[in-house]
Amino acid sequence: MKWHSLSKKVLGGKVIERGEARALLESSDDELFEVLQASFEVRRHYFGRDVRLHVIRNVKSGNCSEDCGFCSQAAKTNSRIPRYPVQTVEEIVEGAREAHRMKAVRYCIVASGRTTPAEEIKLICEAVQQIKREIPIMTCTSLGLIGLKEAEQLKKAGLDRYNHNLETSERFFPSICTTHRYVDRLSTAKALKKAGLELCCGGIIGQGESLEDRIDLAFALRELKADSIPLNFLDPRAGSRFETCKRIQPAEALRSLAMFRLVNPDHEIRAAGGREACLGAMQVLALFVADSMFTIGYLTTEGQGYQTDIAMIQAAGFRVTDVTDVG
Repeated sequence: MKWHSLSKKVLGGKVIERGEARALLESSDDELFEVLQASFEVRRHYFGRDVRLHVIRNVKSGNCSEDCGFCSQAAKTNSRIPRYPVQTVEEIVEGAREAHRMKAVRYCIVASGRTTPAEEIKLICEAVQQIKREIPIMTCTSLGLIGLKEAEQLKKAGLDRYNHNLETSERFFPSICTTHRYVDRLSTAKALKKAGLELCCGGIIGQGESLEDRIDLAFALRELKADSIPLNFLDPRAGSRFETCKRIQPAEALRSLAMFRLVNPDHEIRAAGGREACLGAMQVLALFVADSMFTIGYLTTEGQGYQTDIAMIQAAGFRVTDVTDVG
């Protein structure tokens, strides 16, 4: 296949089909740069050479009731991670100040657990209100399964976006989690959209899923009209159920990113958790597909460091987006 024809098709206003998405995932290593060039043409059209930096703060860590196989915070894991109750409003706000100093456009407030108790949602709403008054930064939270009432409460507090990943396809989901269902995640995503919040919704590549499962996820996110799609690459956590899984190869990770870009051309695509571990020396190539990335680190895993991220972005000829450029 001439991969340029796919980018031309997408930029002409048409959508790619499942067979074309599968062809991207099955392309050879010799074709990798052609695939990346095709996805870069689409990325450049919608986002130029800008890179949006996001910073996560894990405001409540560990002791989750769920059994998600990829997660070091899940029930019955033996992972050695920090475990602490929800942080104070001031601690959460200070995290936003630090994120702003690093020129992040978005600050992501994350709490472990299936759901978040009403008193903790109230506390996070107070933190969001203070952040919006004092700090020029966009806000996001990830607080587990919620309904329309809680989503509207967060929206009223000034929250911009909520993260709740589908994680994988509906078919494969029972293989990664048994304590809640795919439909529960889907219902949460729909409630967030109904409340008027931006939806950040993606998944994890490399959990043992098939290529068809990856395609199912990409197309489900297109149907949901997810505003932002974080793509994580499984970096097996010691003590987690998936600790013996092998990391996927860099070329496979990049092909997956390219497929998600061409299926969801004008949506924010983020190179998220596991990019350092799975992409290694090739991670700079992710910038030619993804228009955003986390810096510093992830929930229980450190990244390669802010200064290293900035140097990588600048050396590749990209520009860190200023928060004033984000509508």
